[in-house]
Amino acid sequence: MIELLVVMVILGLLAGLVGPRLFGKADEAKVQTAITQIGMLKGALNMYRLDVGRYPTSENGLAALTREPPSTEFWQGPYLDDEVPADPWGKPYRYRDQKSGLQNFSLYSFGADGVEGGEDLDADIGFLPDR
Repeated sequence: MIELLVVMVILGLLAGLVGPRLFGKADEAKVQTAITQIGMLKGALNMYRLDVGRYPTSENGLAALTREPPSTEFWQGPYLDDEVPADPWGKPYRYRDQKSGLQNFSLYSFGADGVEGGEDLDADIGFLPDR
């Protein structure tokens, strides 16, 4: 019985040491996934722009990559194989067309906390709007 108790204590200590490191890596993997997905969506947006001559409007959003928006000429999509993915935290990516500035669109995720701003894992990820 004592041996079993010692083994349980050792397993508990190992779980306490290894668990937080594994969860930290999972959070980092979500950030990397968001960066990769945003890159994929940026490529699809650029393909859309090559065909249509402009980026989708804010009203049409990223849905324009999978379904032809009304009154759009030269649409050759769909530009994605599947539906637009949610970010790794289950929330939709934010998209807005920009009429001015160096960047023609904003495409981003609010990160782990789901709200604007933040640091580390809670930081916004992507092509952010001019602020």
